[in-house]
This record gives sequence, structure tokens and C-alpha cells, in this order.
Amino acid sequence: MNLVSARVEANLDHLGLGRIKELLDSVVEDASKAELSYLDFLDRLLELEVANHKERKAVERVRQAYFPCIKTLDQFDFDFQPSIDRKRIKELATLRFIANGENVIIMGPPGVGKTHLAIALGMAACQQGEFVYFTTAEELLARLRDGFARNRLKERLRYDVRYKLLIIDELGYLPMDRTDANLFFQLIAARYEHGAVIVTSNRSYGEWGEIFGDNVIASAILDRLLHHSVTVNIKGESYRLREKRKAGLLRAANETAKISGQTGEI
Repeated sequence: MNLVSARVEANLDHLGLGRIKELLDSVVEDASKAELSYLDFLDRLLELEVANHKERKAVERVRQAYFPCIKTLDQFDFDFQPSIDRKRIKELATLRFIANGENVIIMGPPGVGKTHLAIALGMAACQQGEFVYFTTAEELLARLRDGFARNRLKERLRYDVRYKLLIIDELGYLPMDRTDANLFFQLIAARYEHGAVIVTSNRSYGEWGEIFGDNVIASAILDRLLHHSVTVNIKGESYRLREKRKAGLLRAANETAKISGQTGEI
């Protein structure tokens, strides 16, 4: 290695330009063959480093979003869920709903892909530079309760409002008492027209009064969520049941249940 190359690599290390250092030899060779101007050569190097910087930032945003798993729209089986309007999902994937501060409510029975779609949209947002946070309704309420108990609710709400996209999964699986419902309302009110929310729920809007234990609070929450919103209603079979059926487990379980019923076993 000559002195100039050594000095260039040392300076790249000092500046933290690791991607340029990795690809420098190949880029120099290509530039020589293509007879690139100095400016074009510099442009190519900077493009590589910027792309690497964006990729690292996206990876960090995904880590900070606390997704339970990695899901993309490419992995979603739309053929299995024909009730879903693909054009609407593609429109959501442009992320204009985040820029407009709109909400997305994904409804349907368990196992139909609600969480998958929510995570996929969140992943796309991370790739585009947005700060995203994923939580279940139960986890969210636990943090709000803790903030309320320690007289730090405002601080907790400010934390949850700062994300451009907040994903609340599994709303409706567990009922709330009046305190929980009020805390949830305060969060939605704080985010109203300040940031986008994705909510997944197994309950129809008409049942939200049961979720919150109070029709008045439920109406107030729905009023803010639905003012600027898109509803995706999935009517289909559970992916998990499909996989069990493919593996022959569902049939075996049904046969066992029949035999148990005939023999009086519990």
C-alpha cells in the first residue's frame, strides 16, 4: 500500500466513512476505466456513503420501533384475503397518511393478518426516515397507568406523541376500566392532528363501547380517530388455522375432540 492510499484510508477512518473505505479500490478502478471526471468520481463516492448512512439509520429506526417481528407487504398473501382492497393498501404504502396525520384502523377476527399489515406499514415508514413505535394496547395502558400513578402522565404522553407513527396492536382483546379508558382517550386526544396512528382491533366500531366500558368515552375516542382516517376491514380465515390445516394438525385435533366426546372424556 503506498503512502497516499494509507493516508486516504486513515482519513476515511477518522471521518467515519467506512463504506467508502470498503469500496474505494473497486470505485477507483471503475472510475479509471470509465475515465470519470474528478467531480463524477466524488459524486459516486458520496452516493455510496449516503446510501450506507440511510441504510444504517433505517436499521436503527426499526430497532427503536420495537416491532415483535419483521414483516413486509411483499410477504403478505393477498390472495388468501380477497376481502382486502390491494389498491388501498398500496396507497397506504406511499405513507401519505403519515404526512397528512391520518389514522388507519385495521379490523377483523384473530389471525387474518392485521398485525402483519400494521408492522409492514411501520417498516416502510422506518425505511423512509420516520420515527415509529409499536406497542400492544395492554403494554401501552400499563405505561400510561405507571405514568399516572407517579404523577408523570404528561411526560408519558409527550413521549408517545413525539412519534410520527404510533401503532397500537390488539385493541379490544381485553376490556378496560374507566381509568384505562380515560388514559387511552388522553393519548388519542394528545396525538389528534399531530401524528398518525395505526390501530388493529378484533371488534367492530359498534362494540367499542364494550371495550372502553363507557359509550361516551368510546364516542369521543372514535370521533378523534375517525376524523381523518382509513378503515381496512378484513373478512377472512385465520392464517394460523390454514397452516395447521396444511400440516394436518387441525384435522387431528378435530378427530381427537370427536373421540373424546364419544367416550365422555373432558
